[in-house]
Amino acid sequence: MFGIWSLFALLAGAFIDLLIGDPHFLPHPVVLMGKFISLLEKLLRRIFPKRKRGENVAGGVLWAIVAALAFLVSAALLMLCYHVSPWLGFGIESVMSWQCLAARSLCRESMKVKKALDSGDISASRRAVSMIVGRDTDALDEKGVARAAVETVAENTSDGVIAPLLFLAIGGGPLGMLYKAVNTMDSMLGYIEPPYKNFGMVPAKMDDVFNFIPARLSALIMLLAGGISGFSLKNGWRIFKRDRYKHASPNSAQTESVMAGLLNLRLAGDAYYHGALHKKEFIGDPLREIETEDIKRANVIMFVTAFLSLVIFSGLRLLVLYLIHAL
Repeated sequence: MFGIWSLFALLAGAFIDLLIGDPHFLPHPVVLMGKFISLLEKLLRRIFPKRKRGENVAGGVLWAIVAALAFLVSAALLMLCYHVSPWLGFGIESVMSWQCLAARSLCRESMKVKKALDSGDISASRRAVSMIVGRDTDALDEKGVARAAVETVAENTSDGVIAPLLFLAIGGGPLGMLYKAVNTMDSMLGYIEPPYKNFGMVPAKMDDVFNFIPARLSALIMLLAGGISGFSLKNGWRIFKRDRYKHASPNSAQTESVMAGLLNLRLAGDAYYHGALHKKEFIGDPLREIETEDIKRANVIMFVTAFLSLVIFSGLRLLVLYLIHAL
């Protein structure tokens, strides 16, 4: 949106995320989004009929309001800041870019799971993994905990790193914040159990739409990253082709299948969510047993994927800016 300054802001934001992640003591826009979503949900549930169609429409209205505000408020703020000074705009957009990315935090939280597993404390391991997955963790054994951690690193490589990088590269801070809002609404509302089965239908479907291309790009770049990092590229490609649609979501298994293939593991399978059993197909082949070191390996793949994506997306953005300037 704001030319070369926006590209520099993307690079700065990615560097800050790599350096410090998301410190818990700093305010984060996702927290503000979450509070607004909760308030708006309560209001719309009172307004619309408590029937399937009414809840579908209410969820759609919520999605439209939150998505529009996330984009428009971010765009207005940056336009004002860049009008005052390019350096001010660069600073604010760098912070926006940083807060859209989650590579360091994903690594930090998943490595807490590894540390707890290595200590032999299964209760601490379950608590640690419960912070980064949506499934029930109380009954997981050590291998189940490790598997859940590897799966969430694989899935969030797309949702938390590559997808926001792509949207930031295309449309700067405003589009990055729009994606973050879409992702947050899905995380809060996109469940198939009551009371969100109907209300969360539009947020869940729109998250699928927004992640359709990023998930596939993430999987392909992850394959390249895995090959560069010395993992099984041949098996990664084989499992990706075979298992990339073995999930209720059209997107989640894209990167999970690649990760399973690269690491020669079998991931996924049945899991409990909010006390209800969800039957899920396995992804990958059990060529070996999962181990705690696989959490670290998954993070290596995630970081190399993020670096390659940043180089590719930034290079394409720079090429577009050059062509626009040349014309």
